[in-house]
Amino acid sequence: MAFLTTGFPGLLVFEPRVFEDKRGYFFESYNQRILSGEGVEINFVQDNQASSSFGVVRGLHFQKEPHAQTKLIRVLSGKIIDAVVDIRKNSPTYSKAYTILLSAENKKQLLVPKGFAHGYSVISETAEVFYKCDEFYHKESEGGLAWNDPGLQIDWKIPADKIVVSDKDKLLPFLEKSVHNFVFKD
Repeated sequence: MAFLTTGFPGLLVFEPRVFEDKRGYFFESYNQRILSGEGVEINFVQDNQASSSFGVVRGLHFQKEPHAQTKLIRVLSGKIIDAVVDIRKNSPTYSKAYTILLSAENKKQLLVPKGFAHGYSVISETAEVFYKCDEFYHKESEGGLAWNDPGLQIDWKIPADKIVVSDKDKLLPFLEKSVHNFVFKD
């Protein structure tokens, strides 16, 4: 796997080595030895998968410490705009958003460390998103940011009249009103 830095401490893009021929393709979507060789030591304990249709925006979600999650995100079918916001106080990229196109076609994966709010929008007819987590889901630790916080300037690539957001996500606060307990550590 190739590891690409993003300019955000700890936020990495993985581009797996894909072997293609007339039969189709093959690639290792996860290999603990390769990640360890790059200094990424993570013990994933839970896999999640979601299917959504065009225009759906999920997020921006996080779990507060001590149940914060590192996530490794990829797309099994379709295309998404994956978005993260650094919410680690004292981070050089605090309050900044990063977006990337993840698709079944490009096979890229995004490693999102603890201290980031995460969300995505579906820009294909449908999309299936799969992600690994290093901590179990813990309802009482849920937190989030408003997907439409103007200070974040996230372009979800969806026309405003086509955006579909859950009732729960509509209630999430802007970053300035968000309650979280993340602090950046070098």
